[in-house]
Amino acid sequence: MSLTQNIAEYRYGIRNNLAQFSHQLVQVFFVGLTIGMFRTVVPALAETEFGVAKGSFMMLMAFVTAFGFVKGTLNFVAGRLSERIGRKKVLFIGWLAAVPIPFMILYAPSWGWIVAATVLLGVNQGLAWSMTQTSKLDLTSADQRGLTIGLNEFSGYFGVAVAGIITGYLATAFGPREGLMIFGLVVVSLAGLLTLLWVKDTLPWAHAEGKKHAAGLMTGPTPRYPTNISAQPGTWEVFTLMSWRDRRLAAISQAGLVEKFVDALVWVFFPVYLYQHGLSLAGIGWVVGVYGFVWGISQFVTGHWSDRIGRKKPIIWGMWLCGAGVALVLMGEGELWWSFAAAVMGFGMALLYPTLSAAVSDIAHPNWRGSAIGIYRFWRDLGYGIGALLLGAVAALAGGIEAGFWFTAAAMFISGLIVLLACEETHPRLNPAAD
Repeated sequence: MSLTQNIAEYRYGIRNNLAQFSHQLVQVFFVGLTIGMFRTVVPALAETEFGVAKGSFMMLMAFVTAFGFVKGTLNFVAGRLSERIGRKKVLFIGWLAAVPIPFMILYAPSWGWIVAATVLLGVNQGLAWSMTQTSKLDLTSADQRGLTIGLNEFSGYFGVAVAGIITGYLATAFGPREGLMIFGLVVVSLAGLLTLLWVKDTLPWAHAEGKKHAAGLMTGPTPRYPTNISAQPGTWEVFTLMSWRDRRLAAISQAGLVEKFVDALVWVFFPVYLYQHGLSLAGIGWVVGVYGFVWGISQFVTGHWSDRIGRKKPIIWGMWLCGAGVALVLMGEGELWWSFAAAVMGFGMALLYPTLSAAVSDIAHPNWRGSAIGIYRFWRDLGYGIGALLLGAVAALAGGIEAGFWFTAAAMFISGLIVLLACEETHPRLNPAAD
């Protein structure tokens, strides 16, 4: 079979691969449900249920710190590993890692068990979420990357929001530990089974695309791929390119890291702040759920929008709007006001989040795209750990969690400014490589 015939077997675009694309959307929804079960009940009841002393900000942040460092590292591993053993196997290993989590929550005698369960959650998220995103990018065409990432993150964060609300009610009905165990067991079992039955490996699509580039068979504008990298680069070569050797990719990576400060804040300090101000678990679930719903649903639009207007503007606007939403939390009182602030934060996230990943995929060659996405996601999710440490330290020094909100808002503004000054437009149609 000739090279042209071999390449022609693989068709790209959402419509051409709708069945597999849909299976991957279901998978990332389950990934979102898995992390979502830690978002409402666990932080709100850290003191009463799991024995965290009042005012122990660093202890409270310990489980998010562990999650961030583990997930970041596993994103890095997932990208490289998937280029060797395939996307499907890495996805299934991610689900296997999640099996003990519901039981650890049920039987946890101390907060240390919750931290340990969050380590396994980091493994699950690093492997599984990375693979759902990478697989969709393998299947799609260049002019649908923003839409693809938007749909992926819409489905995942819709799952996060749904889980936050459902677990709030289950905790009230069955008790916090029992409610989380029932929810987690159902989600993880279903996801693993569906992976085995319906998910196909998409690595052959990536290989075929790389051969198409090499054979000069690609049509449309040429992306501005970095030139200071090998055709088949090693791990360190891609890591240094993403981290500092390419200003565009370095600016994107730092923005990804800093925006996770917001998610660390929403994960831990936001529920605690609301609980301290008298909101019920169900009420906290709804306010935090607004953040997740607006973020998730809006990405359906914002990702596709970046395919039209470019990546740079939505990233900058999103960083600044999200930071403004964080500051708004402290400027008013009541469930309606906090829901509004959460919606502003969520829409800012929807502008920046899928667009950052799409920007990486714009200028990452298919030969090393899986690694590039993994390394970007390494830096991004390291932001959970670094953000949690900084937020815990700031709150401890200031004597209250309010300082963490102001710190996060300032960090988002500065990070957006770095993107404005250091990053050019990455969309190949709007800023193609010179002939």
